[in-house]
Amino acid sequence: MPQTTISCPRCKQMIPANVEQLFDVTHDPAAKQRLLSGQSNHTHCQFCGYEGRVATPVVYHDNDKELLLTFFPYELGLPVNEQEKMIGPLIKQVMDRLPPEKRKGYLLSPQANLTYESMIETILVKDGISPESLKEQQERVKFIERLLQTTTPAVRSEMIKQNEKIIDEQFFGLFSRIAQNAMQGGQEPIARALIELQKQLLEETEFGRKLKETVAEMEAATKVLQEAGQSLTREKLLDFVLEAQSDARIRAYTSLARGGMDYVFFQNLTDKIDKALGEEKTRLESIREKVMGFVAEVDKQLEARFKHAQDFVESLLAQDDIEKATRENIENFTQDTVEMVNQLLRQASEKNDYARMGRLQKMAQVLQEASAPPPEIAFIEQLIQAPDDATIEKMLADNDAMINNQFVEAMSGLVAQMEAQDNPEAKALGERLGEVYKIALKYSMKKQMSQQ
Repeated sequence: MPQTTISCPRCKQMIPANVEQLFDVTHDPAAKQRLLSGQSNHTHCQFCGYEGRVATPVVYHDNDKELLLTFFPYELGLPVNEQEKMIGPLIKQVMDRLPPEKRKGYLLSPQANLTYESMIETILVKDGISPESLKEQQERVKFIERLLQTTTPAVRSEMIKQNEKIIDEQFFGLFSRIAQNAMQGGQEPIARALIELQKQLLEETEFGRKLKETVAEMEAATKVLQEAGQSLTREKLLDFVLEAQSDARIRAYTSLARGGMDYVFFQNLTDKIDKALGEEKTRLESIREKVMGFVAEVDKQLEARFKHAQDFVESLLAQDDIEKATRENIENFTQDTVEMVNQLLRQASEKNDYARMGRLQKMAQVLQEASAPPPEIAFIEQLIQAPDDATIEKMLADNDAMINNQFVEAMSGLVAQMEAQDNPEAKALGERLGEVYKIALKYSMKKQMSQQ
């Protein structure tokens, strides 16, 4: 996303902001997620704490759905002819990118939206999301906002009890995205408040308790498989499944070790069923049915994930400048998409498709460069390993140019991430990070005071 400098709507200080006006999902599939998640055109003022949406014109385009939408913020106060001058070049850019056979009539009549919300609603309705579902989503967002505004645990508990019917999988998925955006956006107070709120939701709701159990079972299953290590065989994996005390544990084993649950695995299980009698036979048959169901779920999820990853990679490969397209979308690369790049690279090599290999290698090179940890993170790792406070203070002084608000906020975000994880290793690391963070914060404040 292009970064620019804008005037804070509240304190009028100049602050950085990622401003994006054209969301052409035909050209860049990841653009849609940036728009819907609020990742784009959202700013945070480090001076007064203001946060909100940037008032900027927006054009949204999806050729497959024949959708061309425009939105112009009323607060800019520009007449229609001035609005057209700003939006016109964006629409021309959309048309120039399309081959002649894909230029259809809808491009001549863009749908204007009076509000940002109506534009989002139009996109979601085109995706098959009903107005009822959209209304439920909005209710969940408003409920989360009300919970954040309520600081008394007892009052929150009553609110949670009264609204438990909407606290489901979709609610926690939405909650997770909001928390992630707050973390990535450097909004420390909101991120911490969300972490505390999440703990309460996990404890006080039926779905939350089930979710917490699922996470606990996943961690336990991970530990069992890690301890088995290189000695893990299909036979041993089957023993783990048969010894599981809950369906959640069986589901966890399936998610973590799907590759081992192949024909041989199920043949071994069938052999055991054939030899069993009475209740034991019934138990084993029930387990086989459950595992087969869980395997089908995992396969369906994997298929959808890798299809999405391939579509994303192919959209970038279609660009003239592969390296530029990759860098501009680097934040949208996941482990799935990186694996897809490697897989496509192997396939191109096997087919001796040197042109495609060259384009994929350019993409892989950019990813390799981006995967190197930034200097700030490497420095934080060094600080954690320092033997005492005096050494930390000296290291901070020796790297004075690096110690600024962004560095301190990065440390704070890392502390919050560690605190959000429910395992001893993360908590221990979080405590150490917290100690280093306090020293770095004190150093940064002294530095700012001396510059005034």
